[in-house]
Amino acid sequence: KVAQNNQWRNKITGEVYEPGSVFKIITAAAALEEKAVNLTETFTCRGFLQVADRRISCWKTDGSHGTQTFGKAICNSCNPVFMTIAARLGPTKFMEYYEAFGLTEKTGVDFPGEEIGIAHNVENMGPVELAVSSFGQTFKITPLQMISAVSAVANGGKLMQPYIVKNVISADGVVEKTTTPSVKRQAISEETSRT
Repeated sequence: KVAQNNQWRNKITGEVYEPGSVFKIITAAAALEEKAVNLTETFTCRGFLQVADRRISCWKTDGSHGTQTFGKAICNSCNPVFMTIAARLGPTKFMEYYEAFGLTEKTGVDFPGEEIGIAHNVENMGPVELAVSSFGQTFKITPLQMISAVSAVANGGKLMQPYIVKNVISADGVVEKTTTPSVKRQAISEETSRT
């Protein structure tokens, strides 16, 4: 019975996961928007970053990325750089953007069974939680929440209301209902989106 129910579950809207490195797009957008970093600023990756009492590794286990610009760190998906810029933002600003990108709420898509993710409470977000959140770990969201957030980064900073059904058409071909694209909010500026 459980297996049967699971096969009908829509994973895009009905299951949450840790997004991992794809979330770095959101961290980068927030840091650029807040001018906490610029694309040509340089960072040195030693293969890890010491955060409070934890040594948190870069994904690159066979060495380090060395000295790199922020733009190159995005290409390298360098965890220590993202931890560094998240620390510059701090937990309050980080969570403001997390919320602005729609990650603390259901998307409201026109499909049943949508779940909501599991987020940190800003009051309980210490330096370690902030560091690992910067690269998409220790919280959970739906794939639809993630694609909506990433789309906002590429769409002039506008977080759109997702929908599946564009038109409802009667049996005789008459359009009974049309869904038009609508903006939920401006998550980042158009300038940051272009960058």
